[in-house]
Amino acid sequence: MSKSREDRRPLRIALMGTRGVPARYGGFETCVEEVGGRLAARGHEVVVYCRNTTGADATLREYAGMRLVYLPALRRRSLETLSHSGLSAIHLAANRVDAAVVFNAANAPWLPLLRAARIPVATHVDGLEWKRGKWGPVGRKYYRLAESMAVRCSDALIADAAGIQDYYSDQFGAPTRLITYGAPLIAPGRHERLAELGLEPGRYHLVVARFEPENHVHLIVEGYVASEARLPLVVVGGSPYGDEYTRRVMDRADERVRFLGGVWDQELLDQLYANALVYWHGHSVGGTNPSLLRAIGAAAPTNAFDVNFNREVLAETGSFFSTVAEAAALAAEAEASPEAAKTRGLLGQQRAAHYDWDVVADGYEQLCRDLRARRVRQSGGRRRPSAADRTPAGVA
Repeated sequence: MSKSREDRRPLRIALMGTRGVPARYGGFETCVEEVGGRLAARGHEVVVYCRNTTGADATLREYAGMRLVYLPALRRRSLETLSHSGLSAIHLAANRVDAAVVFNAANAPWLPLLRAARIPVATHVDGLEWKRGKWGPVGRKYYRLAESMAVRCSDALIADAAGIQDYYSDQFGAPTRLITYGAPLIAPGRHERLAELGLEPGRYHLVVARFEPENHVHLIVEGYVASEARLPLVVVGGSPYGDEYTRRVMDRADERVRFLGGVWDQELLDQLYANALVYWHGHSVGGTNPSLLRAIGAAAPTNAFDVNFNREVLAETGSFFSTVAEAAALAAEAEASPEAAKTRGLLGQQRAAHYDWDVVADGYEQLCRDLRARRVRQSGGRRRPSAADRTPAGVA
């Protein structure tokens, strides 16, 4: 069979390491749903490993052309991902595919099992997980070791932001394949669902985030409360575990802040994005973030925490903050100059057009073809010592 005919042959692809689909949680799940569905539509056989945990419909065996395999997980924050991925790796080793994509470097301890089964594997390394405030010293050390193991045991690494590429190059001398996320373009004009929440178009601030310290929901809420803003701050999201940080966020709020909890109705969520006076994005360690891309795709003017990942996406269309005082000033500015904010939002939507899920799917498809053909083999070594080794890791 010629190389060209081999490249055209449908692939058998496994996607593992996430909660699965339908996407109801975060960026990895969104990526699996958007990319996996497109690859299935192109004729590839796609299997997605899903967690058989609370809220999951384990009777659903197919979704958007993808085959779903449900496996259990320990319901503990420190063990849930790793326990589920271990069972997924065992199942996958007995049901070989042409290529596997493992999401999250935390799953690196299971890579040798996949390699022993002669399954070519790429690891999506995500952001700098060891910086997340929810992990203690042991958890942070584990993630640093897992990064090194992902470099040594993967056939390829995937980065979703140039900043992540730079990190793996600087720390490990390892190349990564840059494949970002997509930004859905949301047409303006629709706002009928806002009435369900008692909201009016252009007359509220919006936050959409999991309640974790490195997402800086506390800073946004505190900055907003310190301002003289009159329009409500609508907060979508929460913690899957419920913890002290959630109480910390709520303790900083006043009567102007409205906590909606999780919103899984995509039509309603899209209208919230598309009609916000301003969208607040506090994520700081996760690379390119799908919530940020959805916001700019909806032409939502965006104020973002000042880190390189967010500047990479927003460039000159964003306004940036890193302190309570800066957040307070931006809250007041948005209400004082709504037309200027709207102009920023429209410019941001132009940038969103560069983040196309079809192009993202092309990148994954080509990577999986390269894996099957054994055209890639990761190079890189152990992590190089840096200042981070001498300084306790904290929230960025």
